[in-house]
Amino acid sequence: MIRVLILAFAMMAAMVSSAQDGEEEKYVQETDPLALKKISEWQDLKFGLLMHWGPYSQWGIVESWSICPEDEGWCRRSINDYNQYIEKYEALKTSFNPSEFDPEPWAEAAKDAGMKYVVFTTKHHDGFCMFDTKYTDYKITDSGCPFSSSAKSNIAKEIFSAFREKGFWTGAYFSKPDWHNDDYWWPQFPPRDRNVNYDPAVYPEKWKAYTDFTHNQIKELMTDYGKMDILWLDGGWVCYKSKEDLDSYYQRRLSETTTGYLKNNVISQDIKMDELVQECRQLQPGLIVVDRAVYGKNQNYLTPENRVPEKSLPYPWESCIISGGGWAHTPNATYMTGRQGIQLLVDIVAKGGNLLLNIAPTPQGTWHDGAYKLLKEYASWMKVNNEAIYGTRPLAPFKENNICITQAKDGTTYFHYMAEEGEQMPDQISITSHKPAKGSKITMQGSNINLKWKPAGNGFTVYLPQSLRNNPPCNYVWVIRVQGVE
Repeated sequence: MIRVLILAFAMMAAMVSSAQDGEEEKYVQETDPLALKKISEWQDLKFGLLMHWGPYSQWGIVESWSICPEDEGWCRRSINDYNQYIEKYEALKTSFNPSEFDPEPWAEAAKDAGMKYVVFTTKHHDGFCMFDTKYTDYKITDSGCPFSSSAKSNIAKEIFSAFREKGFWTGAYFSKPDWHNDDYWWPQFPPRDRNVNYDPAVYPEKWKAYTDFTHNQIKELMTDYGKMDILWLDGGWVCYKSKEDLDSYYQRRLSETTTGYLKNNVISQDIKMDELVQECRQLQPGLIVVDRAVYGKNQNYLTPENRVPEKSLPYPWESCIISGGGWAHTPNATYMTGRQGIQLLVDIVAKGGNLLLNIAPTPQGTWHDGAYKLLKEYASWMKVNNEAIYGTRPLAPFKENNICITQAKDGTTYFHYMAEEGEQMPDQISITSHKPAKGSKITMQGSNINLKWKPAGNGFTVYLPQSLRNNPPCNYVWVIRVQGVE
């Protein structure tokens, strides 16, 4: 549940906060002119693709999380011996061989569905690199991985190139924590949780080596993989925490627990993000940086995970949502229906956000049929209604009952009627919050019929003829187009 402090858009430069599960989300507006322009353009794109993929896909598990020594029911290990499990997990590199990998049909299906940008997991928390880095041999292109002999072994490059050729913006997902790297989980100590397993303040040279490693890998992605639009960083616990931050945290929590886990959980892991962003933007001017869950100017947009805010948020944001199964490959995954997927997109866009929909490739390097089926549903609907999605902005009250509202920059307003399961198009639709401007033409997207309407209080009622009801232009969401509203 999200409680949002509603502010005017003119106040975007100020800190904005909301609460989820008692924790604040805050936003600080970017100041780099090229990045500001890019963020505004990104807000027009509305619909993107996220892909989680790595050797862990062979086991159908929750990405890297089972190697993290935290007791969470959703990522418990199948073997009681932790060290034995880690050994088997890292051996997944030696069997990972997605021989059917071909990003071309993925890019084509995503383009047809109306997606405009792609974010790909170049490295998750386990440290396995899906790109040809020179800073570790724990990677897809290493000779110890059977797929290294493929002409397409540099998977990240293949994906970015294929999608870029279809006109997509490209984004690199990159995990700041790296549980394979000895400078993060130092073998001198056992890992205790998701965090670095030593105090960077006590071992500054060790931490500097890790910081340099991280910077070098990210700069590889910004240098050798073509034009990059988004750097999408995960692992928000790896960040700078001031003494005031730490003192404040301890004062609030000291009475609850004083365990080593708590103390390590709030340790400062300063990865020198300001310095890194500056270097990256020299390589990729205007780069959008998403330092997820880290308050500050390097979080250019916020990313509610697997949830949609209840109301419009006064800053750039994107809901990243699983389309079927889990973030990573899930055997026999069930995907959302076309109605669920399309209404999800409309609901998010009406609140001013973007949808980043996750599709997980299989160990063989393919997509499930369910993913293609869902994208075909999007393609059919977007072919008719894309102008009511791209480039629009929210218009209060954003949604009334089952009707979402979007507005183009020229004032054209769209009322999205979200049909119930199996519902037939009604003979009339009533809007209570807005009234057409004098002389406005009212139609339904996908139809040239001028619709009759009449004022009703502060709103209006539009009448849908039998010919339109018998032959709807699309499924699941019918969009009333009004040239202008009062």
